[in-house]
Amino acid sequence: MNYPILAGVILLALILIVFLIWKNQKDKKKFEEDTIESELPPEKDDKENV
Repeated sequence: MNYPILAGVILLALILIVFLIWKNQKDKKKFEEDTIESELPPEKDDKENV
């Protein structure tokens, strides 16, 4: 068995997994911010409230 190649493949797989987790967390945060922003009612002008 060629251990250096196996170690390289495992290292690349771990790097890919870490990258995907990082990207998912970033996308989740942006999605939550966009969702919260879209759910807020628009601010009304003071003239309309009087």
